[in-house]
Amino acid sequence: MLAQVGKPAPDFKLPSTKGATGAKDLGKEVALSGYRGKWLVFFFYPLDFTFVCPTEITALSDHSDEFREFDTEILGCSTDSVHSHWAWLNTPREKNGIAGTKYPLVSDFTKETARAYGVLDEKSGAAQRGLFIIDPEGVLKYAVVTDDNVGRSVAETLRVLQALQTGGLCPAEWKPGAALLQKT
Repeated sequence: MLAQVGKPAPDFKLPSTKGATGAKDLGKEVALSGYRGKWLVFFFYPLDFTFVCPTEITALSDHSDEFREFDTEILGCSTDSVHSHWAWLNTPREKNGIAGTKYPLVSDFTKETARAYGVLDEKSGAAQRGLFIIDPEGVLKYAVVTDDNVGRSVAETLRVLQALQTGGLCPAEWKPGAALLQKT
């Protein structure tokens, strides 16, 4: 099943860095079903130890408390191994690392999940930059894929999340607290 807005998000069960305190306890599986009852920002990035990726990962982490205020969890994914993720999570930010990241990363080493979400670059084997917002019932509500050279906006992700959570009609440039459109 391919990801499609308005339909159930493709299921996944992937090894992660969740709860790991060392390399020996890496790989705890994380499944989409584990996020039932909460909103989920599930995003793909190309590769660990690259240039644009750490700016996105750390920006999302730096705003993770804001996402939690909206009952939303964050989960990052690439086709790298959990061991590569762990090494990157333990590399200081000033050395192009992502130390201090406040949410888990999952490994789609088989590439099945990236393929299901339509972000796998079959030639390179890496995921493209895809960001998906999944509602508490597991329905995909938002999907965006960008060029590998362009990082995503945390502010825009928060704005879209809040718009989706209103359940109403949000016009272009809608901001939290602004009026919703009324059906006539």
